[in-house]
Amino acid sequence: MKNTAKHIYTALIFLFLYAPIATLMVLSFNASKTRSKWGGFTINWYSRLFQNEEILEALGNTLLIAVVSAFVATIIGTIACVAMTGMKKRSRTILMGITNIPMLNAEIVTGISLMLLFISMGLRFGLGTILLSHITFNIPYVILSVMPRMKQLNPSTYEAALDLGASHVTAFFKVVFPDLLPGVLSGFLMAFTMSLDDFIITHFTKGAGVDTLSTKIYTEVKKGIKPEMYALSTLIFITVLILLLLVNMAPAKNKTPKNPKPL
Repeated sequence: MKNTAKHIYTALIFLFLYAPIATLMVLSFNASKTRSKWGGFTINWYSRLFQNEEILEALGNTLLIAVVSAFVATIIGTIACVAMTGMKKRSRTILMGITNIPMLNAEIVTGISLMLLFISMGLRFGLGTILLSHITFNIPYVILSVMPRMKQLNPSTYEAALDLGASHVTAFFKVVFPDLLPGVLSGFLMAFTMSLDDFIITHFTKGAGVDTLSTKIYTEVKKGIKPEMYALSTLIFITVLILLLLVNMAPAKNKTPKNPKPL
């Protein structure tokens, strides 16, 4: 009885999580523009997706901002972690508390604050202001990912590399950075995901005529979302699913013991 209840509970969780996604994928093959009725099977929306310049431009802006902002935020966040490691414990604690504020702060407050800052600086709103905003709110997530790896490092290995004649830069990239790499990659992926998913901050800092996927969908909600957007969402979901499967399958293959060669 207890096992049956667990299975039902698990099934309900998966149902609530993936039923909306399954509905979206089914509607992407619906020939009717009316989402309330089934008009037959078609792949027309997928072909029209690659002919829709507005959606493709929004997708390109989204990916460009996400990659660049994640890359820059990862560099700045990693350097900040290295700098904070050399501080005294009290100063490091205070600075860590300050860097955590943007994550705890409401996004609408951050978005309005950045908008007012750009206005006071006389900056023209566009891709540049969106990029600066995404770099700003991504840095704390990178620090949160890299700092635990930084605390696990043995400082003696870095000092030993210096004693053996390596320069500070060489010792960092040969000794310290390889140990930090998992945290750096996690920070980059976290920053990329947060940038890809952001709407509120982007909405307040974008200029006229500049759209990302999130702001494009928001503007279309008022007049009805185009079926091409369902097709794009389906392709994004399938791409992410394939990447997750590949990432999870790679460690399993590496752990598989190889058959020893016969003598």
